[in-house]
Amino acid sequence: MNVVYGHTNIIARDWKRLAQFYIDVFQCSPKPPERDLSGRWLDDLTAIEKVEIRGMHLTLPGFGLKGPTLEIFEYGENETNRNKAVNAEGFGHIAFAVDDVEECLRRVLERGGSTVGEVVRGDVAGVGPIHMVYARDPEGNVVEIQKWG
Repeated sequence: MNVVYGHTNIIARDWKRLAQFYIDVFQCSPKPPERDLSGRWLDDLTAIEKVEIRGMHLTLPGFGLKGPTLEIFEYGENETNRNKAVNAEGFGHIAFAVDDVEECLRRVLERGGSTVGEVVRGDVAGVGPIHMVYARDPEGNVVEIQKWG
């Protein structure tokens, strides 16, 4: 059996706005086509009657069109997940390696994001020094911004 990582999904309140945030801040690129999904097969998959899903996939920086993607979807009716804590069980965060942590954080803040904690420098035993911060995208999802070395 051959296994290849496919994508990470984020459910958005406003998929177009959130996709644009990841395009502007983290240099993701749209991977057409946009999705406008519905039908019995999707009802069966999600166990939601008459489900509607809209959104798109974004290529991730450092990968080509065949690489894994960030899938940003919005359901016709989303369930609310208000307490997106960095230590909550389940999906924790997505991380991007950058060459300038402070500049990237500035871009996050300018585009409606926020910080979780402070910008820090640390040392991971056996790996090396790291400069990083946890931030939030405009919908509260946690994003790690990191620079190793």
